[in-house]
Amino acid sequence: MPKKIDHEQRKEKILQTALKVFAREGYRDSNLSLIATECGISRPTIYQYFKDKEEIYYYAVKLVTGRMFNKYATFAWSTDQNYIVRITNICLDIMQTASEHDGELTSLVDVMLQMKKEGRDFNEIILRRTAKLTILFKRLLRMGIKAGDIISCDVNRVADHLLLLLESSCFQVAFLDTFDMQHSKHLVSTYLAFYSAKAVPSR
Repeated sequence: MPKKIDHEQRKEKILQTALKVFAREGYRDSNLSLIATECGISRPTIYQYFKDKEEIYYYAVKLVTGRMFNKYATFAWSTDQNYIVRITNICLDIMQTASEHDGELTSLVDVMLQMKKEGRDFNEIILRRTAKLTILFKRLLRMGIKAGDIISCDVNRVADHLLLLLESSCFQVAFLDTFDMQHSKHLVSTYLAFYSAKAVPSR
């Protein structure tokens, strides 16, 4: 009886292999044939999943951001924690996850920078995929103000600031060996504590 293939598992294996190939060979010099060989599958097989290497990159961004949003959206509304604490926990978890997957993150960012040099800009897809997180922050901030957990503030600006702080941390994780994650976490916690209407535990 033929072995049943888990197609999602295979797609993720192709993705992980592609990121390693991109990092080693450079995005421009990588191709699906090389990725297929390193995956131990044929070129026609890899075409069943991805039409080109650009589609692999889009899939990587979609997979990471999709899982991230589902995880934090579930957490945000399944706890009775202070709203500042909820937002802080989400931010710190994103930063910790980035730190634990620094190799994959470096590959993703490196591909983005290589493509930008070639006149292709992935900024739009990144913004589109992170928009849900920004909306989640805004909802939590508004609910926090209504609940009395958060002082009155410009919700749009605070949400944008949070995304900038997280993006900065992720880029630094990707490229700076001397990056101090604890210092960055403290910065985010301190920033959010400023908007708290109540005392929150220090981190």
